[in-house]
Amino acid sequence: MAIKMKEKYDKYWGDIDKMNLLMFVACVLDPRQKLKYLEFALSEMSSSEKASEMMQKLKESLYELFDEYKPPLHSTCSQSSVPTHVSLSEPQQKIKRRMQALYKKRELEICGEDKTSELDKYLVEANEEFVEDFDILLWWKVNSPRFPTLLKMARDVLAIPISTVASESAFSTGGRVLDQYRSSLTPKIVQVLVCTQDWIRKSSSQEDIKKIEEQSQELDKIENGLMQMEIFWKEEMDINGDY
Repeated sequence: MAIKMKEKYDKYWGDIDKMNLLMFVACVLDPRQKLKYLEFALSEMSSSEKASEMMQKLKESLYELFDEYKPPLHSTCSQSSVPTHVSLSEPQQKIKRRMQALYKKRELEICGEDKTSELDKYLVEANEEFVEDFDILLWWKVNSPRFPTLLKMARDVLAIPISTVASESAFSTGGRVLDQYRSSLTPKIVQVLVCTQDWIRKSSSQEDIKKIEEQSQELDKIENGLMQMEIFWKEEMDINGDY
């Protein structure tokens, strides 16, 4: 079991080149980590050269993803506040459209002066402190007016499950049903039963299987005996305590 767990770990986490980039993006969207902490973590996990390559790849992917969520430039500027339900004559409509076009052009010029994007501003700001009860979703909710585009990214990226389960494992209850008795077993006995199951699967001899089953029955008897002794001594202590 330990070997299989190690193989799974190496498959998904052993090589940073094979890791899903969205995992790194999720770290960047954590205001306690961002790129600074992630760069430090990658340098600890691998060589500085590989860490630099991964950081460059991550930045490119991060900005590409941000561009997908970023609205068109004209939609970021303020819109006209003239009510749309007011009926206007044709000359008035022409004047209105002309004024709106000039206003949008002016707004584009003003917006174009600021080359700093939401993502740049977010990354430049100081990281939040590492606190145990930090609520990352609440942080994004509070800061949504400042980072509306990043909020959409965080909403989608942070909603992705960190792991998936095969449908067969998710909907099949075979071998996972525990009765009331087995649910009350101590962790030590459960460990023994798990190991016994592995031994039975690996055993090719019927004698070995029979021997293991007998040992399992003996362990069950010992467990029952210990539980009865514990109940007996508790009752004795309660009786003596009454006097």
